[in-house]
Amino acid sequence: MDSSFFLAKEFGRKGITPFIDNEIKRGESIGPELIRGIRGSKIAIILVSKNYASSKWCLDELVEIMKCREELGQTVMAIFYKVDPSHVKKLSGEFGKVFKKTCAGKSQEDIERWRQALVKVATIAGYDSRNWFVLLISTVSILEFS
Repeated sequence: MDSSFFLAKEFGRKGITPFIDNEIKRGESIGPELIRGIRGSKIAIILVSKNYASSKWCLDELVEIMKCREELGQTVMAIFYKVDPSHVKKLSGEFGKVFKKTCAGKSQEDIERWRQALVKVATIAGYDSRNWFVLLISTVSILEFS
């Protein structure tokens, strides 16, 4: 079982309904259902792992989430799971290598949008992989009911 299952279960116990994209059919670009889900959320939680940048889908979602943060004031929380936020920000280390592979053959416009979104998410105070679960549940509960 992955961490999204445990998050969904714990949020449900607290009366919070999560929108998790696991059930959505993946295509070349994120679709209207996912955009509605992102835009309709009060809080977006981004789980950034060392392979996060290997997914064009995840990067496109991140761009949309960061747009909602700027335009709608959406609360965005980041969990850096076994990846250093400075590697995300600087696109360095293993994270940078993965990102570079994903960028091969993509437009400069897409690459720049992804890069900007990654830099922005890396500057958000986040949780590291040792303590994220307990702190995240507590923080979201406070935000949801305040």
